[in-house]
Amino acid sequence: MFTGIIETTGKVVSIEKEGTNIHFDIKSSVSTELKIDQSIAHNGTCLTVVKVTDDVHRVTAIDETMKKTNLGDWNVGAIVNLERCMIANGRFDGHVVQGHVDQIGTVTNVQEQDGSWLFDFSYDPSLGNVTVEKGSVCVNGTSLTCFNSEEGKFRIAIIPYTYEFTNFHRLKPGDKVNLEFDIIGKYVKRLLGKS
Repeated sequence: MFTGIIETTGKVVSIEKEGTNIHFDIKSSVSTELKIDQSIAHNGTCLTVVKVTDDVHRVTAIDETMKKTNLGDWNVGAIVNLERCMIANGRFDGHVVQGHVDQIGTVTNVQEQDGSWLFDFSYDPSLGNVTVEKGSVCVNGTSLTCFNSEEGKFRIAIIPYTYEFTNFHRLKPGDKVNLEFDIIGKYVKRLLGKS
């Protein structure tokens, strides 16, 4: 389980295909602290550490993960948001994030607002996912509050700290992002028989 509070970013230093699996080597400031079999969210996608060498860790994505996330757009040099699993003895910042990406969204607009930024996103509503005004959404693993929530689109505001210390400063219109919708909203929708 995660909270959507990004700990650091990592850089993709190597990509290796093996059958339908893809191995990603990520260099980061937390790689040396990781252990094999540990889960860590990469742009909000929960992946298992399979190898650690110095300041680089390796994770493997299966074909299903590649189809449902933006990992297929990664290349050597890509910067990804990283969050280790939540520890049980600390504050619970952000919101409940499982690291299970629901679908890919697209950046449709970025506006600078004199010290903050507005990002607009679209997604395919036919998959049954929804946002609510002032509700939580996870974009590339970052816990955020959405507004201007409509079918298939929403807006978020990014403060300077988040803009600088995540990969939001690299996003531009047309870029694909991983979206994980609020788990409570998904259960309410299911209980109401909406999906």
